[in-house]
Amino acid sequence: MLLIKHLHVLLAFITLASFVARALLAMADSPLRQRKWVRIAPHIIDTLLLACGITLAVQMAISPLVHGWLMAKIIGLLAYIGFGVLAMRATTRGLRLIGFVGAVGSVSYIFAVAYSKQVLPWV
Repeated sequence: MLLIKHLHVLLAFITLASFVARALLAMADSPLRQRKWVRIAPHIIDTLLLACGITLAVQMAISPLVHGWLMAKIIGLLAYIGFGVLAMRATTRGLRLIGFVGAVGSVSYIFAVAYSKQVLPWV
């Protein structure tokens, strides 16, 4: 279980780093973002991250219906996905920037909830 937890944390940081890199490429309208591996790798990383998270929840016998902090992470994940789509697909730099800030804010919230096990980690 400890190995899966460490892998989950590592993948979370890799996901954040790859998102920031891809968002910067998107804001710069770089042709690098059209490379096949740049488009596919994030999906592989995110799938592994989600699989590790689900595995941990099953092994620890925790449910988002019982543990509010886990539900908060799932809601934060949905916000991250929405903001991430905006950051990558928006047609204006302003909207891409809003998506970027929202996505990084969502990930920051997810990290804080994961660390504190509190729905409102900054209170």
